[in-house]
Amino acid sequence: MLPGFLIVGAQRCGTTSMYRTLSEHPAIVKAVLHKGVHYFDMAYDRKLSWYQAHFPLRAAGRKAGRAAGAEAMTFESSPYYMFHPLAAGRIARDLPGVKLLVLLRDPVERAYSAHAHELGRGYETEPFARALGLEAERLAGEAERLVADPSYASHSHQHHAYRARGQYIEQLERLEACVGRDRIHVVDSGDFFTEPERVYDGVLEFLGLPDRGYPVFERHNARPRSALPEELRADLDAHFRPYDERLAEWLGEVPSWRR
Repeated sequence: MLPGFLIVGAQRCGTTSMYRTLSEHPAIVKAVLHKGVHYFDMAYDRKLSWYQAHFPLRAAGRKAGRAAGAEAMTFESSPYYMFHPLAAGRIARDLPGVKLLVLLRDPVERAYSAHAHELGRGYETEPFARALGLEAERLAGEAERLVADPSYASHSHQHHAYRARGQYIEQLERLEACVGRDRIHVVDSGDFFTEPERVYDGVLEFLGLPDRGYPVFERHNARPRSALPEELRADLDAHFRPYDERLAEWLGEVPSWRR
């Protein structure tokens, strides 16, 4: 099988929770080895057959579909797809018709959560305020180099983009240009964690899947961390405000963190 939909991001916005929730649907069969294959960002030098080998056999899909009374589909979740400058075009070229799920949260909280995540994995060594100060220098020219040299991998672009990854509208516009607006479904994670049934119903409608009852909604991959200093929060909030205003216009509604 090849994916019928992808969770493409954003990082630290509830993608793992959504992945596990959707994996409970009887008509969905998940990737075989890993929830995130990272083919369209980090492994595109391999062949599509390598990517396809990460998913169940068509026979398994037919069996699941018969049991669910619906056509089965498979998927994966790689949150770097949304931010990598070449991933959207690659997805559009190799998976025509694929649908994209995007999860978004308060970009201030996302940035702080991402820093704790990268710190915990050993990809970051600087405290949050210092890392924010270094971001422009670390990312300077990296996106351009990724586009110019498709074999290039940028550690800082993937692991140190605390502000840039929260500028969601830029990434949504790139996705839209490649696959079209009708194949993108945005989930506000603030709504997902407070009204999971309503959000889940919307995702099933977008994917064209039947309602087979609600799974157990759980939150995964949350990391404990100290409170964000108010001055730093205010600075980040001001930085993201114009991007959030453009996002609200694109969505047709104000995101939960601005209501």
